[in-house]
Amino acid sequence: MASKLASDDFDDQFLTCSICMLHFRDPKVLPCLHTFCKNCLQDWATKQQPLECPICRTQVSLPDQGVDGLRTNFYVNNLLDFAAAKKGAEPGVPCQVCEGNVEGSKSWCADCAKLMCESCTLLHRKYPFSEDHEVTPENTLNAEKDVSKFYRKRHCHKHKNQELVFYCESCNALVCTACTVVDHRPGKDHNPVEIATVAQRKKETLQGLLQDIDPRLKDIQASVKEVQRKMSNLMPSKEAATVEAKAYFRQLADLLQKREQEILSQIDEHCRADGKALQTKREAIEFELVGVTSAQTFCQQAVEHGSDVHILEVGNQVQTRVETLLAKQLDLESNWSEFQFVENTAVVDVVKEVDNFGGVKANIDVSKCKVAVKPAVQGFACIAELTTTNQEGRPCVTNSKAVATNMEDPSGTNIPTQLQMKSEGVWEISYVPKVTGKHRLEVKVNAQQVEGSPFDITVQDNDTPVLTIGRKGNGVGELDGPLGVAVDKDGNIAVVERGNKRVQIFDKDTGKPLNSFPVDGKNPFGIAVDSNGRFLVTSYGENLGLRRYSKKGELVNTFQPDRMTHPLGVTVLKDGRMVVVNGGQSCLLLQPDGSLIRDIGKGQLQKPRFVAVDESRGVVYVTDMSAHKVFAFDLDGNLKFYFGKEGQNDGEFQRPQGVTIDPAGNIIVVNLDNGRLQVFGPDGTFIRTVATVNGGNPYGIALTPDGYIAVACFIGHCVEMYRYK
Repeated sequence: MASKLASDDFDDQFLTCSICMLHFRDPKVLPCLHTFCKNCLQDWATKQQPLECPICRTQVSLPDQGVDGLRTNFYVNNLLDFAAAKKGAEPGVPCQVCEGNVEGSKSWCADCAKLMCESCTLLHRKYPFSEDHEVTPENTLNAEKDVSKFYRKRHCHKHKNQELVFYCESCNALVCTACTVVDHRPGKDHNPVEIATVAQRKKETLQGLLQDIDPRLKDIQASVKEVQRKMSNLMPSKEAATVEAKAYFRQLADLLQKREQEILSQIDEHCRADGKALQTKREAIEFELVGVTSAQTFCQQAVEHGSDVHILEVGNQVQTRVETLLAKQLDLESNWSEFQFVENTAVVDVVKEVDNFGGVKANIDVSKCKVAVKPAVQGFACIAELTTTNQEGRPCVTNSKAVATNMEDPSGTNIPTQLQMKSEGVWEISYVPKVTGKHRLEVKVNAQQVEGSPFDITVQDNDTPVLTIGRKGNGVGELDGPLGVAVDKDGNIAVVERGNKRVQIFDKDTGKPLNSFPVDGKNPFGIAVDSNGRFLVTSYGENLGLRRYSKKGELVNTFQPDRMTHPLGVTVLKDGRMVVVNGGQSCLLLQPDGSLIRDIGKGQLQKPRFVAVDESRGVVYVTDMSAHKVFAFDLDGNLKFYFGKEGQNDGEFQRPQGVTIDPAGNIIVVNLDNGRLQVFGPDGTFIRTVATVNGGNPYGIALTPDGYIAVACFIGHCVEMYRYK
């Protein structure tokens, strides 16, 4: 299985599909950078919905063309060609054209990917269609060790005899010379550049990412070793605690026999809980290790061995995958402490407190345990989070029986609660309140009250915001004319203020101000956050433009494309492309560098305000306050459909403004005039009304990862948070 086929760097396993265990046939690359045969993926997709990568279990949204629309792994194809060519140069291999001349010398045509005998090679060179093909003779073939010399030439699908030699940056497409004359003529809509130039830029970007991967790999590998070390100590801890417990309970004889079994059961349960937590942690870390390692390998192969074409084919995909992995917040700490048996009561005191004899506990310091209470809404599943910590103040795993919770509504009626470990040392306490008003939640760990327990929790109705952030003013935490709102990489709320010309960031749970920075332009309006956590802010009027700011609020870029006249709402795609509402005209689809790709909706939109993109479906949703509609376009600018009309009934609008998409693809829209926050299906079908906004003149909206909608209220000078799910 490990016999070398192509070079010293690649073996048979590298060229083998992990589904069929055969050499790749028409290899296709998933977004997670794992490669499989086209037919294998098609079979896999019919058996599994949603589709997950067979290796890393990453969910995959197939393009409209299905598996056919995935990128081809041309590098693997080249390796297979290289292996076939090297093998074909060996004695006893027939010509792949005439199927004869077994013993004669052979040559390899890179254009046709065929091995030919001397006769067929001579004819091949004489035919007009193949006289310019690149043919490698046998002596060169035998000596060649560089797989890069065996790239198949890529030809234009429209002009079959033309090789792909240009890259149209406006269209993100590889094109031939004929295309630059016909379909991609240089001008305002097209910008063909020689592929070597673009490929070199992409290669430099990928090389930078490779440098960023190494420290992440080292951290993950070190964490795996640390978890394994702690797992090796798990059983000795159990055995030591068991020995001590048995020695202690033998002194208590029959009187404590029942209690002894209870304690041993607790020890076993504690061990199982710790073992499960550590096993889960190890699997999670190893999962991250597999993802980062495979991305590193693929990225390195692309940089070191990929052709310019290959770099451009997969570069964006590789960059997106690696940046996603590097941006992901990882918890590499195992947070486990050894436990031991504790003698709570001396043998002489047996008769006094039988039930208190013995116990099992981890190294939990109850005085340092914390409870975070989330806003609660009547009829919704609500949660509070308990973090059990050790003496060093770090999250620490404990037994579920060590945690006790009790909740009562305003009348004193008990409300059922459920306890579930969310992560190491973090417990989710969930409940569904049936009435509004003040509820009381009691939380104990090891029979001791957690600091602040019992907690008062005010349960509100749907139309009451669970949290109101800000009030009129220009001080820290105050707002003046908030318009745009977005969720940053940490899940906190970023708000654009027109009056104060700044962005402020607030804690999503408490509403406390965390940071702020000034923004340029006379009238700042919209805000979005890209995959790197940077802020994109629009402003119209004097000094208009779209500006990119770092996480710390430092100005990075200013974009002012020729057609930008009145930038309002903005959103950013995972690959860095941006869609900006150009008020009164259209939407502009921009490259990550701010260059214009195309207008969307020109001549169809009247007064567009905000925009959201469902990337899984390739749909751009734009609110139009004059038409009282939401328009849906594809990324090529074609109108797919629109929905809504002026009115106050379900599914109708009164000057719609902010729009966002939930994970299921549903569309959330807020009305400026009556404040109704409505939800529609991906096809525009009305689903429900979430709430009626109280703050006054709602504009931008954003959905938080934990299921709350943030609404920027212009007249109310605040941001209101409403429960969504």
